[in-house]
Amino acid sequence: MPCEPVRTGMTGFRATVVVNEPVDCPLADVSACAGERVDGVSRSSQPTAEGTIVEEFGVTADASVAGDHGVAVTPVQSNNREAIYRFERDSATNCACELIETTGTPVSSVRAQNGSLYLSFRTLELETITDIVDELRAHFDGVVVEELSQDHEDITDDPVVVDRKQLTSRQREIIETAHEMGYFDYPKGANATDVAEELGVARSTFTEHLAAAQTKLMDAILDGERPQQ
Repeated sequence: MPCEPVRTGMTGFRATVVVNEPVDCPLADVSACAGERVDGVSRSSQPTAEGTIVEEFGVTADASVAGDHGVAVTPVQSNNREAIYRFERDSATNCACELIETTGTPVSSVRAQNGSLYLSFRTLELETITDIVDELRAHFDGVVVEELSQDHEDITDDPVVVDRKQLTSRQREIIETAHEMGYFDYPKGANATDVAEELGVARSTFTEHLAAAQTKLMDAILDGERPQQ
């Protein structure tokens, strides 16, 4: 008997969170050294007998992954377009992907670029995204929500009004500059260092102000989504 598709009428959210320069992340290190986007990432679901997690990733065939990444990176296979590499890391390391999945939310895709880690996932609740960002910020600096979209089964009007006055003038300047320079675009038109230089501030200052502004916007969206008591 053929299976019937399940129609729930529910909508969900898709988000991409960026962890800038994550500590002890070989994928981010490789992307910084190679100057190449690292994608096609997969990892073992269980530790080996030695207590390590095995990960694989792909880069363009002519990319060099040479460098000190804290682990041995070994080639697996290659063709004219892509090269696949593998490494093992300690399962006890604070891995951003695993921190997200401890919330019960699977990571749907992982990529690294310019030393930053891009983690995409889906969830039914906006509150889950806030919880995930809070969890990541407890372990890493420079965590920002780069993309956030909602999937709609039907096209309906469901506006949420966000008062821009909730942002300080500095936070608005930072968001506007980042947007104009393509920081939120895919692929990126500018990275955090580029925007920070344009603003004349340290990279850490830029990411701190951006994170604070995004938190305010997320709070406003969440309040707008909640039913009135």
